[in-house]
Amino acid sequence: MTTADTPTTSTPTGGASNLTATPLSAYLRPEQHMRPEQQRGAGPMTDDTRIPPLLRTRDLRLTYGARQALDGVDLDLAPGRIVGLLGPNGCGKTSLLKILAGVLTGYSGEATIAGHAPGPESKALVSFLPDASALPNGARVSTCIAMYRDFFADFDEDRAHELVGFFGLDESMRLKQMSKGMREKVQIALALSRRARVYLLDEPISGVDPAARQTILDGILRGFDDDALMIVSTHLVHDLEPALDAAVFMDRGRVVLTGMADELREEHSAGLDQIFRGMFR
Repeated sequence: MTTADTPTTSTPTGGASNLTATPLSAYLRPEQHMRPEQQRGAGPMTDDTRIPPLLRTRDLRLTYGARQALDGVDLDLAPGRIVGLLGPNGCGKTSLLKILAGVLTGYSGEATIAGHAPGPESKALVSFLPDASALPNGARVSTCIAMYRDFFADFDEDRAHELVGFFGLDESMRLKQMSKGMREKVQIALALSRRARVYLLDEPISGVDPAARQTILDGILRGFDDDALMIVSTHLVHDLEPALDAAVFMDRGRVVLTGMADELREEHSAGLDQIFRGMFR
C-alpha cells in the first residue's frame, strides 16, 4: 500500500490491533533526536500491510488471585517504530511487558516474538528494561558494561560507551553514588546497547526530574534502530509523545484504543496527552 491508499484507522476495543511499519523519520525532523548517520528528510507515512508483525498476542489473559491483570489483549506490532504503551498505574502495562520479555508465566492465550513463544528463543531477541534495577548497587558503570558484554551475545560495547558518554556519565562511578536519573540513564544505555529486535522499556522516565526526562528521551531516540520495534510504557504521555510513532492505550487489563500517532491526533482532534487525559481523568 502506498501513501495514496487509505491509511489504517485507529482500532478501538475488539479485534487485533494491527500497527504496520512506519519509519521513525516520518515523524521527526532530520535534526531532531537523530544520530548523524540517520539524519534524512522526513518522508510521508506509509502503510505496508505486507510487513508481518514482529510481535503478536491473542486473547492474552493473566490473573493475580481474584484480580484480572490482563483481559484478552490482542496486538499485532510490526518493526520500524516506537510504540507508546499508555495507561494509568495498575492497568496491566508491566504485566504485559513481563510476559513479552519472558520473565512472567502463568498466563493464558498466545504471545509471540518473531514467531517464538516467550522462552529462550524470544529472550535472545528482546532487550527488557524493567521498572526496578537488577544491577548491583555497588558496581561501577564500567563493571556493568562488562557484565552485559559477557552475558549478552548481541551486546555492542562500543554503543554502550557512546551512550554512557552521551548521558554525561563517568564510567568509574558506582551506582550507589548516583541520583535516580543517573542510574536510569545507565540502565537505558545498557538496554539499548543490545542489538535486539524488540526493546521493552517499562516506565523509563518515571520518578526522574523533567530535565533528566528529556535527556533520557534523547538517548532513547539516539539508540533506536529503524528496523527494530520499541515499546515504551508510561503514564507521563506529555513527555513521551514527541517520540511516538504509534500508541496503545490500556485500561483495566484491556487494550481500549490503538493507532498511529498522527492518525489518532487527526481522528480525535487532540494530542495523545489530551486523549489520555480525557480517557482517564
